[in-house]
Amino acid sequence: MVELGVSRSTLFRWLSRFRQDERATAVAGRKPGRRPGIDPFEPELKVLVDEAIRTFYATPERPTLTRLWRRVVADCRRNSLTPPAIRRLKAYLATFDAEIMTQRRDGKARAEAQFAGMPGELAVDHAMEIVQIDHTKVDVTVVDPIERLPIGRPILTIAIDVCTRMVLGFYLSLDSPSVTSVALCLTHAIIDKTRWLEERGIVAEWPASGLPECIHVDNGAEFHARAFRRGCDDHGIVVSYRPPATPRFGGHIERLIGTMMGAAHLLPGTHFSNVVDRGDYDSAARAVMTMRELETWLTLEILAYHASLHRGIGRPPIAAWREAIARKPQRHTRDPLTFLLDFLPFEARVLRRTGIHLHNICYWSDGFAPWIGRCHDKLIVKYDPRNLSRVFVKLDGNYLAVPTRNLRPSITLWERKPRWAFSAPAAAERWMRR
Repeated sequence: MVELGVSRSTLFRWLSRFRQDERATAVAGRKPGRRPGIDPFEPELKVLVDEAIRTFYATPERPTLTRLWRRVVADCRRNSLTPPAIRRLKAYLATFDAEIMTQRRDGKARAEAQFAGMPGELAVDHAMEIVQIDHTKVDVTVVDPIERLPIGRPILTIAIDVCTRMVLGFYLSLDSPSVTSVALCLTHAIIDKTRWLEERGIVAEWPASGLPECIHVDNGAEFHARAFRRGCDDHGIVVSYRPPATPRFGGHIERLIGTMMGAAHLLPGTHFSNVVDRGDYDSAARAVMTMRELETWLTLEILAYHASLHRGIGRPPIAAWREAIARKPQRHTRDPLTFLLDFLPFEARVLRRTGIHLHNICYWSDGFAPWIGRCHDKLIVKYDPRNLSRVFVKLDGNYLAVPTRNLRPSITLWERKPRWAFSAPAAAERWMRR
């Protein structure tokens, strides 16, 4: 006992353990504290603490441990119980399932980001098999080209090919995301971009084009719009919706947007990624780029991205695209304008003797003459919300461009409609009808 430095009672406890287990490890020292499996609270106190955790601590308001302890102390005094120490309460909280606790306090998205396993990846075999599309507000204020005054932050709609990581196309607009912005982004994605680059004075190669097999999107109203679904059906494109509130299922497009916005933070007029990073930087006062200049800058950034090594695929996206196209050539549309029209919003209208009436505007074409009095079904009338000076009427499988009966300057749908028509409930109802 003297050599071991223990008392006589401790020696006999060790001897008893050794006789029961017959192994030397039975007498090894144990960690101090309560043994595993032993409930730290008496039954009445445990019921009280569990109730406080369930109704007060495990809530979206996320009270602190100190406030939970004060709540438990107050409940104990009302029930004539001895309150636990705050350290004991903290140890008891640690026995709860961390994922469930995070989900109740921080939400499902935070819990999934922290605890959900992602053992696999989105497997694709060839280019244009899966295309992801999404929107983001650009972290830069733009100015008008005349007065050079700030006019706001544009919305970027962008598409990426999952197999090769090539950016297929994009569209910049000051309007909110809509089926029109999706249509223009898709049209930019499917066309040959040689002439488009020449118009902007860019001498470079952007070979990505062709019809996608599947479009992977989130659950935005514009992707559930009638025009979008109908356009995809007309061109044999499958639409796949990712589960709600699961941005990880759109990881490729999310990472691309993060890369583009990271570069945009170096531009004058940037908003940075958050208020803390921005500090006292005056984005509106330092804004200098017009929409056209921002579009050109974004194009150059995309072309540089294509030529850079992509860690996900182990080579530059443009090299991966060339390899993929050599294995399987892409299918293309013969008429990009018809493709765009197939995705634009539409309404069904009756052909009257005075023409087609839409948005309180009358449209007329001499091409209607053979159909007057002979067409009794409603016709599909496609329109571009950016320009209501003409519509496109589908007659006998082809689109007929129809101008306004009384020639007038170009006007947008936003300018034509009264302001109350653009309230949130009215907008939601219109999107569900389209």
